[in-house]
Amino acid sequence: MTSPDSSPLTSPPSCPPPPPSLPSSPTPSSPAPSTSSSLPLPPSLPPTGEVMVLALGRKKQRVLLTLSMLPNLFLAFLLSSDPLLTLSSPHHCRLPGPSPSPQFLNASLPWDRGVRAGGAPSQCKQFVNGTGSAVVDCEAGWDYNVTEGLRNNLVTEWDLVCGQYWLVPLEEVCFILGVLAGFLGLGYTADRVGRSKTLLVSLTLSVVFGVLVCVSPSPSIFIVMRFCLAAFSAGGYLTLYIIRVELCEPSLRLLVTMAAGLVTVAGELLLLGVALGCQSWRGLLGTGAAPLSLFLSYGVPGVFPESPRWLLLSEPSADLNSFSDRRNRDRDDESFTELGPDSPSATRPRLSFPELFHSRNIWKNICVLGFTSFISHGISHCYSSFRGDVRGTAPSFYWTYLLSVCAGGGAWLLLWATVDRCGRRGILLLGMTMTGLASLILLGLMEYLSEAAITVFSVLGLFSSQATASLCILFTAEIMPTIIRGSGVGVVLALGCVGRLSSPLMDLRNHYGYFLHHVVYSSLALLAVLSILLLPESKRKPLPQTLADGEQYRRPPLGRRRRDNVPLLATPNPET
Repeated sequence: MTSPDSSPLTSPPSCPPPPPSLPSSPTPSSPAPSTSSSLPLPPSLPPTGEVMVLALGRKKQRVLLTLSMLPNLFLAFLLSSDPLLTLSSPHHCRLPGPSPSPQFLNASLPWDRGVRAGGAPSQCKQFVNGTGSAVVDCEAGWDYNVTEGLRNNLVTEWDLVCGQYWLVPLEEVCFILGVLAGFLGLGYTADRVGRSKTLLVSLTLSVVFGVLVCVSPSPSIFIVMRFCLAAFSAGGYLTLYIIRVELCEPSLRLLVTMAAGLVTVAGELLLLGVALGCQSWRGLLGTGAAPLSLFLSYGVPGVFPESPRWLLLSEPSADLNSFSDRRNRDRDDESFTELGPDSPSATRPRLSFPELFHSRNIWKNICVLGFTSFISHGISHCYSSFRGDVRGTAPSFYWTYLLSVCAGGGAWLLLWATVDRCGRRGILLLGMTMTGLASLILLGLMEYLSEAAITVFSVLGLFSSQATASLCILFTAEIMPTIIRGSGVGVVLALGCVGRLSSPLMDLRNHYGYFLHHVVYSSLALLAVLSILLLPESKRKPLPQTLADGEQYRRPPLGRRRRDNVPLLATPNPET
């Protein structure tokens, strides 16, 4: 149980003890109040959810948390594979005929990645007639100089270069849109149908579409199947995230979330190792999708039960019998309260959309965290490709990939070391400030910085932006009520996907306007710093259950006064 000062609600006053009865007065004494006749807790109080989590027992709780982390290894495998699938290697026109003649001079063309400036012939053209004056399109295909990534990916198998290169950014855009659709659609489904059912559906369809992706015969079918695979993989990732948060008491939430984040980082590193071994995109995706079929065993009764917090709100009272039985075996623990089949908290409340529409605090928190997630995901691409877009000295693919993955792992370790000490809001504010400052330094002092300084500030910006993005999701899961937690976290993750869309759109336009793109994100990062002040603090607080509970999460005052009179920072909650 949490301390009283950490709860966002005021605990009910305790009843005064009855006066001692005098031995000379034979007046009948009132019966001693029993546990069932004591002052009942309102069904919307967050400690009710904490009691149900404690009813699972420590051993079962740890087993369930471990089971919820394992699928992240392969879901991250599928959700992070797009850079390897669409990596464009240097290429040039293949020489026609069995024995190339000296008249075809394209063999002397360098292995470059793009069309040369000034319209000079590059890997998309070939010289004829020996003079170099006549240039024709490639007719015999292309030869690829694959030095990084997969030897056989989408680009090399279907020749998605030159006139067909637009299909590569299109596939990347459709993949991100699929992830966005999965976060929105399956997040809402998890709130209405249940966490466990949504997880099983997501894992099952991820396996099905993973197989269909591997047998795709053309780019168009691949893009459609890849969209569906991204949607259901993202839905499984989101559902597992919510289940982990709802299975933890306040003291364990950050540790468990950090451990799951490191498992995700391990999956991204595993992806690179498998790519170096199999060298085929079909084998790569099959390796990621096939192991997900093992986790379908979570649907076996008793293996992976429904979230107890969701059951308190959305399931019939009959489904609470398992938790009631556990409570009856542990009656010696005073932290357990009576929760019988006729308890008012076991009823089936429905989401009131008019009430949700008027929940100003909840909407304010979603907008601020969604805006912060959008900035942190969008500007992360700017840091990872800064040298290549500005200085023209792009590092190797392996270096960029490993740097991004290791920055994500280091960000989780930093959050684990600081967030419980300094608070969610303080570290989020620090992370976004560092992200904006690194961006402004790179833009303002670009001409005066050495290559080493550019690398240092790029790594700093990448590190802080990933830490901010990760903390946004945890923050959202902690302050969103259980009745809309899936939808709330899904909206914030979807807005992060909108920020990620800038990367393939820049590739589609050949990175024109990159400087303006970076300036806009830097300016929005400074605005996000101000908006973070509107957020409440969720450190060591129980998770809210209903919309009324979510409205009680108030922003801490800026001064010593209980409430300040700044109009922008005012909240609709009554004074306490």
